[in-house]
Amino acid sequence: MRDIKGAFPHSGIVLVDKPKEWTSHDVVNFIRRRFSVAKVGHCGTLDPAATGLLVIVLGHATKMSQQLSGSDKTYEATVLFGTETDSQDMDGQVISEKDCSFLTEEMVRAEFAKFAGEMEQIPPMVSAVKKDGKRLYELARAGKEVEREPRKITIHSLDMKKIYPPYADFALKCTKGTYVRTICSDIGKNLGCGAVLFSLRRTACGEFNVKNAVTVETMKTWEQDNLYRAIVEF
Repeated sequence: MRDIKGAFPHSGIVLVDKPKEWTSHDVVNFIRRRFSVAKVGHCGTLDPAATGLLVIVLGHATKMSQQLSGSDKTYEATVLFGTETDSQDMDGQVISEKDCSFLTEEMVRAEFAKFAGEMEQIPPMVSAVKKDGKRLYELARAGKEVEREPRKITIHSLDMKKIYPPYADFALKCTKGTYVRTICSDIGKNLGCGAVLFSLRRTACGEFNVKNAVTVETMKTWEQDNLYRAIVEF
């Protein structure tokens, strides 16, 4: 990947459709190097396995990062029943496999319905939440599990799209800091067979929608002028 000479002089917000296996920080580093942007940040981390909307802030707009990160998020997701991992998603090690053939559509819909509204959620060990100055995922890598304080979250909407055991597709709109993989894990435990987040795509962040985002592959063909034209109004 070549660097473009001359610092990028503009500030603003650019919407990126993050690809799978890229970290949010990978996208930030790519934009910084590719377009010679001195200050780049993102507003809300996506796990490497997740895809979808990543709100990127450039230049002076990085001051808005915290404000934009607090926006509600919308996701499309798939849950896999009968499997549990130590990370609550497909990136972790399988720790349990159980028969889930007893599940009915009525059972699944009834359990998901219980998770709409305000609740307290315990962050997973494999997460960026800090405990005594250490990231939880750092403790998890060291083989440690510590007590975590529950956090208040709100699921504004949770809609089942398709149920085809052992999978089910759903969409949800939630507040900042909600772990969709923990919702899947908790629902699986309540149903008695375990569950894991199979796939996740963020479709919206506040007023921004992934329909208006650009892919990293497209950005690889851009010059600085293209990046400037991609800055969105806010």
